[in-house]
Amino acid sequence: MTNHDNILLNYNYEIPESLIAQKPVENRQDSKLFVIDRASEKFYHRRFSDIIEYFNSGDCLIINTTKVVPSRLFGKKISGGKVELLFLDPCQQSEEYKVLLKPFIAIGKKIYFDDGYECEILSKTELGETLVKFNKSGVLEFLQDYGIMPLPPYINRKGNLAQELSDFDKQRYQTIYAKNFGAIAAPTAGLHFTDDILTCLKEKGINIATLTLHVGWGTFRPITAMELNNHNMLPEKFTLDKTNAEIINSAIKTNKKIIAVGTTSVRAIETIAKKVGFLENDKTYMQGCSGETSIFIYPGYKFKIINTLITNLHLPKSTPLMMTSAFSSRKLMLRAYKEAVQKKYRFFSYGDSMLIL
Repeated sequence: MTNHDNILLNYNYEIPESLIAQKPVENRQDSKLFVIDRASEKFYHRRFSDIIEYFNSGDCLIINTTKVVPSRLFGKKISGGKVELLFLDPCQQSEEYKVLLKPFIAIGKKIYFDDGYECEILSKTELGETLVKFNKSGVLEFLQDYGIMPLPPYINRKGNLAQELSDFDKQRYQTIYAKNFGAIAAPTAGLHFTDDILTCLKEKGINIATLTLHVGWGTFRPITAMELNNHNMLPEKFTLDKTNAEIINSAIKTNKKIIAVGTTSVRAIETIAKKVGFLENDKTYMQGCSGETSIFIYPGYKFKIINTLITNLHLPKSTPLMMTSAFSSRKLMLRAYKEAVQKKYRFFSYGDSMLIL
């Protein structure tokens, strides 16, 4: 008997190109909020600033404080032709970096940048990655000065747009609470939060726990396997300290909402619960933990910690869509996406938000 939840094509849906957000709304908190009540399977349409109404004193909001590195860099071949690099691990302390490179350049050739920086092509991997070696250290600082935010390809920054909107994207493709450099994609569910919303949540007695998961290429690398159980996620680094683990545990103990902001937070939390979580009175509790995760959550997965999810509207056939389908159900999620299209929600990274209760 076929398990329809395991088939890649069953996570497809139709979306008009006009609904793919090219810029965020002017004020972060003014994005729409699509609310899904899993128990009743009912939908509600709100503004993100209304989200405070759904939480109560003692609930715990978990945010990912990773900070996006401007890890997209333009250089030139010796002929003068333009080359684009996307650094896959921009914070490593080395002169050798894995990058995605376009166009193709042969091993042994060099790419030239400003300030006397250059790199040589060392090797290529089966995943399409290229290993390059720089002639100088301080590449992370160089990226912060000269790099451009690594926006997904469905956001048009072709031609001079990437440079023209560079300062804008450096501000808006970053959460207001981003602290720890390391990501090459934003944890986009957090882009809607403002200082005012966080203040209101705290005043209402909602506790905020922080963790870091550096979003990598694995989050948006296309799935090629036709069956989900044949797909392997690439590893991403995470850390949760003891203090914030205790904040989460306090909410677990008192049966409060455990609200993950984004699929990135979920991956970290569920990985930690699996690695070092402990049982007490039939409840799983957290401990501080650092490491790497390649967890792939899709329908059939049993969540150990979170019971509420704030997320965005994700691409067809993408791993975040599969995770949200695991949290609700594939049929409910696809029905919600169909309604979001009808009501002209703005989709993907710079788009609107979703709350799954």
